[in-house]
Amino acid sequence: MESEASNWKKTKQPRSKDPIFHPGFYSELPLLLTKVEGAYLEDGKSLSNWDVFCHSIGCAEGGDNGDIADDHYHMFMEDIEAMHSLGLDAYRFSISWARILPRGRFGEVNPAGIKFYNKIIDNLILRGIEPFVTINHNDLPQELEDRYGSWLNAEMQEDFLYLAEVCFKSFGDRVKYWVTINEPNMYIELAFEQGVFPPSRCSEPFGNCVYGNSDVEPLVAMHNMLLAHGRAAKLYHEEFQPKQGGLIGLVAHCFMFEPITDSELDREAAKRAFAFSVGWPLDPAIFGEYPEEMQKYLGSKLPSFSLEEKKFMKNSIDFIGINHYSALYAKDCTTSSCSATGNRAIQGFVDRVGEHDGVLIGERTGLEYLFVVPRGMEEIVNLIKTRYNNTPMFITENGYSSPDLQEQRVNELVNDVKRVEFHTSYLASLAKSMREGADVRGYFVWSLMDSYEWLEGYNVRFGLYYVDRQTLTRIPKLSARWYKNFLTNNSLVIDKNASRTKRLFTKDVM
Repeated sequence: MESEASNWKKTKQPRSKDPIFHPGFYSELPLLLTKVEGAYLEDGKSLSNWDVFCHSIGCAEGGDNGDIADDHYHMFMEDIEAMHSLGLDAYRFSISWARILPRGRFGEVNPAGIKFYNKIIDNLILRGIEPFVTINHNDLPQELEDRYGSWLNAEMQEDFLYLAEVCFKSFGDRVKYWVTINEPNMYIELAFEQGVFPPSRCSEPFGNCVYGNSDVEPLVAMHNMLLAHGRAAKLYHEEFQPKQGGLIGLVAHCFMFEPITDSELDREAAKRAFAFSVGWPLDPAIFGEYPEEMQKYLGSKLPSFSLEEKKFMKNSIDFIGINHYSALYAKDCTTSSCSATGNRAIQGFVDRVGEHDGVLIGERTGLEYLFVVPRGMEEIVNLIKTRYNNTPMFITENGYSSPDLQEQRVNELVNDVKRVEFHTSYLASLAKSMREGADVRGYFVWSLMDSYEWLEGYNVRFGLYYVDRQTLTRIPKLSARWYKNFLTNNSLVIDKNASRTKRLFTKDVM
């Protein structure tokens, strides 16, 4: 399919010595506006599910919330200038549903919300930065939860379709890259299985919630979410893409699962872990069906697509978004003793663990479930390439979380050598898969600046910029300098034999 977006891509100029990073291979940064935007009740925005969740029961240690966050709502021009100074090609951000449709389809479009995102989009384009827009990333107007239970009700499909249509009409003349929903697999697991995200629904052994059924509700919620994606993609492909010339995709959270032993049972467990995680949203979006492994182990609990739904779900995406941070071991639970949660059909009878015989799969990060495993990038991209016929891919998130230790001073936080090492090693791994033919179109660093990280609040930091929580001043870290140099061909790999300071800015290539 020839589109305005693909024509634009071909005109981009190469900025890397490595031919793998070809003209049009985007170097980008994402920000989830719910996590940086703030202004939670300004200019007509309504309460979102996260606003209510954080204000009622507290969603992060210490009572942190996103009321102000990084105040991107008022400081977006400064942030766009930072992106421009780094030399970025594109910027991935998400729309706050409650800002542009405070009451969903039960109220009016908020003109102040539309104006805000128009200003962001126009100023990005003015500086040669391509807007890469996610329509929904976890947050939604609380009214939709109160009215009918949000994603547990098929009505949510209508609300999402309306949201998508408003976005296409308002921004599609300039936005050429759309993501319908970010990480539906991760969101559903945390919100309806473990119950740690709103609406906090779960059951034992996954959690102790007031309401919920962890064995069934995740399947129902995901089914509605996928149908919402499919219907929005159908609308875009039929009514907007021919005129606007953009592309639309879906983003999945993608752990790489490695068998914990070389046994056949554990190798099969690793395949099931992928199917029950990554395949859960991507198989329907490309093949129009849930993975065979899910159908086998879940049986009648797994919702099915009608013939009409299969038709519009199949090939409903123009690209796959891969959010990859880490790898985990997969252990078979069909014949072995496992954890209470691993020994469940909803998990595919697989335990997902980070260590084997007391040895971690990789170095720990600021989040206990994420480890530094660079080989996982090459492995997950190759696996997705093979399973999905090398559908075009973007690495839509990849980043390193460092803990916010109280004894650390600002100069220690900004001298983030481990973050530089992380991105250098993961980019080298990505380049290997690209040399083997993976159709990867771009790479996003998560994230531009330290932000509100959901349940972790401000206690872990992914940003290239440090944000002073008192003044909200953005201070570039060592990783920001490194990334700028990387984009201008001054830095690509770390020479392990050089001093730490010198090796961050070599002129080597992969």
